[in-house]
Amino acid sequence: MNNIKVACLQLDVKQDKYDNIEQLAEIIGSGKTDGADFICLPEMWNCPYKTELFPEYAEPEQGDSWLAMSTLARKCGAYIVGGSIPECDEEGKVYNTCYVFDREGNQIGKHRKVHLFDIFAHGQQVFKESDTLTGGDSFDVFDTEFGKMAVNICFDIRFPESSRIPALSGAIVVFNPAAFNMTTGPAHWELGFRQRAIENQIYMIGTSTARNPEAGYISYGHSIITDPWGKIVMQMDEKPGVGIAELDLDYIDVIRRKLPLMSARRTDVYELKSK
Repeated sequence: MNNIKVACLQLDVKQDKYDNIEQLAEIIGSGKTDGADFICLPEMWNCPYKTELFPEYAEPEQGDSWLAMSTLARKCGAYIVGGSIPECDEEGKVYNTCYVFDREGNQIGKHRKVHLFDIFAHGQQVFKESDTLTGGDSFDVFDTEFGKMAVNICFDIRFPESSRIPALSGAIVVFNPAAFNMTTGPAHWELGFRQRAIENQIYMIGTSTARNPEAGYISYGHSIITDPWGKIVMQMDEKPGVGIAELDLDYIDVIRRKLPLMSARRTDVYELKSK
């Protein structure tokens, strides 16, 4: 069987960046993730989720948080899907960025959140990432010993193309580090991951920050893994912790043979035409 073991780290994000890095190192060093092929971190795991703080916490590629993830991947011999951190480039732009590291600590993937979270949810939730962040411009896949995989970040999941483009490029797993809130989480979290898994016949892995009622932005939590049939393989509650699941990658081919959605696509009619 072609199985992978995945560990989702639902972290309680602290105010101090280096406390968050230390927390990550302690969890991985505690043995809770031993045997995992992939260790998945949440969105903005090193930084409170506040738009005004992103430039303050932003690091260039190969900054301290990058180095910590690279080192931990090498020490524990697992892939690390690095959630996301604020990344600054040479032009001073700040991105919501996920780095992916192989078992030797080499960077093998990078995704900048494409769809920025600017919402006005009926007065219940107002948030505007574009005040300080710049959106990415691509959906790339990365190679592993198990096959091709990809990353979305949080709000990206609401746009079907964010998962479909990687799936058409051969991705069999899409990781989505996220921080849905208490308005959008109860309504759409589970539905979103199940739907993207069903329509692309892939595994979807969502890793959230833990819920802190005292934070300025309150995460829903409930890190989740859904399979190609849309079944929930693993879902956590709102508390900090580690969620572990073993995934059968051969099951993707089983589902695609039973229900050949990808091969039945009608690309000859998928075009908007003016009347």
